[in-house]
Amino acid sequence: MAESPALPVTLDRESTTPLAVQLAEELRAAAGDGRLRSGDRLPSTRALAAQLDVSRTVTAAAYEQLHAEGWIAGRHGSGTYITTEPPGSLRAKPRRPRSDFIAADAVDLTPGSPWAGGIDRSAWRRAWRGAADIAPLSRPQRAGLPAYRAVVAEHLLRHRGLRVSGEFDDGGEGESVLATGGTTAAVGELAAAVLRRGDTVAVEEPGYQRAVHTLRTAGLRVVPAYVDADGLLLDALPAATKMIYCSPAHQYPLGRRMSAGRRVELVERARREGWLVIEDDYDGELRYDVAPLPLLAALAPDVVVHLGTTSKILTPTLGTGWMVAPPSVVTAVLEHRDQCGTSPAAAGQLVLVELARNGDLGRHLRKLRRELSERRALLVDALAAADIPMIGDDAGAHLVVPLDSAEAEHALIEEGLRRGLLLDGLARHHSGRASWFGIALGYAACSRDQLQDAIPVLVELFTRSIGSAVSPSG
Repeated sequence: MAESPALPVTLDRESTTPLAVQLAEELRAAAGDGRLRSGDRLPSTRALAAQLDVSRTVTAAAYEQLHAEGWIAGRHGSGTYITTEPPGSLRAKPRRPRSDFIAADAVDLTPGSPWAGGIDRSAWRRAWRGAADIAPLSRPQRAGLPAYRAVVAEHLLRHRGLRVSGEFDDGGEGESVLATGGTTAAVGELAAAVLRRGDTVAVEEPGYQRAVHTLRTAGLRVVPAYVDADGLLLDALPAATKMIYCSPAHQYPLGRRMSAGRRVELVERARREGWLVIEDDYDGELRYDVAPLPLLAALAPDVVVHLGTTSKILTPTLGTGWMVAPPSVVTAVLEHRDQCGTSPAAAGQLVLVELARNGDLGRHLRKLRRELSERRALLVDALAAADIPMIGDDAGAHLVVPLDSAEAEHALIEEGLRRGLLLDGLARHHSGRASWFGIALGYAACSRDQLQDAIPVLVELFTRSIGSAVSPSG
């Protein structure tokens, strides 16, 4: 039996944040960075309450939250244990409950990974050779390479209907497009350049937890912006909110599209309240059987920062993205880069420029849309035929099968691992108490053959799980 480790917990009794929330955050962070490891036994709620000199209500509430999110699990007669692994050294996987047996060749059906296997190797080599032919730069390009920003502008016009202006030069002043190191890097820059420590930022709940972590690390107060079928619910946001982070084209992880009416409401409120809206368009190039809705940046370029990335259309290893922002934000970010001596790396930018120059980027996007559309059809048709409910299937590269409880979600993930499927639950995508449960199914990272083999297993698992939830004895 694993011994209870010394818990790395510090509670601030002067803070306005409830002690139970602080305790859950401390334990969640310790499990995420490896200070607590999968299999570590936690003290009982009574023992931990005595250790921290708090009421048992505090420790019980924190444990309940972490159990709902899948961070801990109870074993009958033996206590409570950490059930997640710290990120691996080769590729960070979503934090997930462990099982006693994980197939070495498990099929990756988690969302967020691209179809990297579909990149034409000849085109890839050609782009890298072309990038290597460029003479070494004598100094960093703080705004990004002019050629790269021109490619981004053309890409946004052709594939997202967003028209941006600018005579792209080395300085970037007076322009609207900046190169970034990716979405998370851009969020960090905006937090440092535009906001002050202690400012309030709203993030979709459930939502992208890397953004939550990045904003909190910058000293910002992060509050949940809950979502429904139409998108963000704005009425409950604090009056002190300075910035809102959202993914309107394909909400992560639920997959919903923000409705046209809710988009208009959001930008009108942003102008009235002085909010800055971050529009994360992480896989906006991918949509099926639906007409595109207007980007927030097209509706209100004065209050919206549009973020894009090559991570989902090519590979995250390029480390490239872009930001389209109002002039005041561009100026603030450039000043921040000057003060910190940072700028986005040029190598990935050069590769994208070469892919575009040779026409390979456009060919890859057409191939990507066709392949993912066919994979989506395979999955959607099989789930629909079995009367398995799903949401978020009209865009992006993942969909969601809702479940009714954390227990059902956890059990299905565990059974999936035993059957050779790597699945991702919704509970871990909450920064507070989980309110949505289900499985987010990504269909880009695996091969098509793997997906076809996995579909019958998925149908069996979902049918069993949903059936047990509605049965009189369930």
